[in-house]
Amino acid sequence: MLGLLRSSVRRFLDREFVPHIDDWRRSGSVPRAFFRLAGDHGLLCPSVPEEFGGAGGDFRHNVVINEEVVRSGVLPVALQVHSDIVAHYLLNWGSEAQKHKWLPGMVSGEVLAAIAMTEPDAGSDLQAIRASAKLSGDGYVINGAKTFISNGQNCDLIIVVAKTDPLAKGRGISLFLVEATQQGVRRGRKLEKMGGREQDTSELFFDDVLVPASMRLGAEGEGFKILMSELPRERLSIATSAVAAAELALSITLDYVKTRKAFGKPLIEFQNTAFKLAELRAQVRMARIYVDACVNRLMEEQFTAVDGAEAKLVTTQLQCKVADECLQMHGGNGWMDEYLISRLFTDARVQRIYGGTDEILKLVISRTL
Repeated sequence: MLGLLRSSVRRFLDREFVPHIDDWRRSGSVPRAFFRLAGDHGLLCPSVPEEFGGAGGDFRHNVVINEEVVRSGVLPVALQVHSDIVAHYLLNWGSEAQKHKWLPGMVSGEVLAAIAMTEPDAGSDLQAIRASAKLSGDGYVINGAKTFISNGQNCDLIIVVAKTDPLAKGRGISLFLVEATQQGVRRGRKLEKMGGREQDTSELFFDDVLVPASMRLGAEGEGFKILMSELPRERLSIATSAVAAAELALSITLDYVKTRKAFGKPLIEFQNTAFKLAELRAQVRMARIYVDACVNRLMEEQFTAVDGAEAKLVTTQLQCKVADECLQMHGGNGWMDEYLISRLFTDARVQRIYGGTDEILKLVISRTL
């Protein structure tokens, strides 16, 4: 079944995605119409149960879709946030009313989701956020600024991370479901980035946004616990895309060095080229086996926070290494944006930042030594 899904996704992307990537990179976002098409073809939230409009799949279906997007030459950030992250926050922590209200639209593409954690002065240290949610009658009033928000310009639904008790550190954080059309929600700049230029990344502002208590996700003060519980899946999702990107960089470089000549012979015939590629291929193959095993552990509910930190740390570092070495083998062409390796290089760098920086991941791992 996974093989059939992969073939179907590949055909859809070749037809509806790949021909438009250059235009979307210039415009700085993927249009909403694409997400409706993706929903029609079953590419959104595949692990959502049938009772909420989904296909009733599992995380392996998400992985297949993400890998095929990567093999189109683009990191699947928008889909990961929507399908791998927000959908599972709702599935695991949402009320029945919340699930029935939002998940069917997320599956169909009528609702595009985002999660607003990062702030101008708070990134990996979520306990330092300043966004506040103060009780007001039977609801909350949210104020704050968020940045680096994937899907920020196009989203309809936002999970907002805010402080309900500023003195309680992690125990004072709560999550809220906020509609982007609500009064007081403002979209700021669509941010210009080094890579992933087709991804919609934005600022969001919340000015006295009134949300009913029924839009709180989980219990008050439970936000940090929810965030920490969902991070392993998010980090594994990033790890799977990292390996797929490394595989793509290696594949296109192997093709390149077999045809590109220097001093009268193909680059692959130089020992330095062959040895470098041999080393990279061995490392990428080992990473593939490792990540597939991690996916199996997640399916068996044995995947831990440390597993997630280790998986993301090693695979995203490898992704950056492979992209760098492969770009070098392209010579001057590797610096040209028209060559895919150039995009793979610039896109790779953020993988070691979002979802937990290398330094945060090392901290998580070191605490168990």
